[in-house]
Amino acid sequence: MALPPRSFLCLRHGATDWNRQGRFQGRTDNLLNSDGVAQARAAALRLTGVAIGAIVASPLRRAVQTAEIVGTALSLPVVVDAGIIECDFGSLEGQSIRDTMRKHGLTALEQLVSILPADGEPWPAVSERSLRCVTMWQDHHPGGEILFVGHDAVMQAIAERLCGGFFENRYGTPFRFARSGDAWAVQEIGQFGQI
Repeated sequence: MALPPRSFLCLRHGATDWNRQGRFQGRTDNLLNSDGVAQARAAALRLTGVAIGAIVASPLRRAVQTAEIVGTALSLPVVVDAGIIECDFGSLEGQSIRDTMRKHGLTALEQLVSILPADGEPWPAVSERSLRCVTMWQDHHPGGEILFVGHDAVMQAIAERLCGGFFENRYGTPFRFARSGDAWAVQEIGQFGQI
């Protein structure tokens, strides 16, 4: 699979009640809570001054809400693409992440990919479809950075594939997947677009 030709931005949606309760959310289509709305507004401020050419959101409402808040603040339209929809966690959806980890003797969130159920999406498929989506959008928008508004598992799958591991991904915090030759790094975007 071809990797994206250049750097791109990713933003995890703002928090939902299920996030706060520590549940697998996956494809369950929850709305942002009040904290999540505030996080999306803060993300918009962080992205002020970044030359964003397009905003692409997962079709799940929590991602669309986040993207629309950012898009409104930056005067950019939002397009939806299912290529960056959250991982389907199958029978784990709605379950407690902490209880699932305890049950399987897991000590790190990264280990959850080893116990994903057969009725969900295979972990390698998450990075394959997500990177295919990123590459397609970059091919169609050769100028300006593209902001992809999505989900933690999608961003972690991309980071694992491009950078070799997971990273600390917070709600409503924009990151740049920065390419330098064949090497990739995840960089947090600070206030007013500073790294």
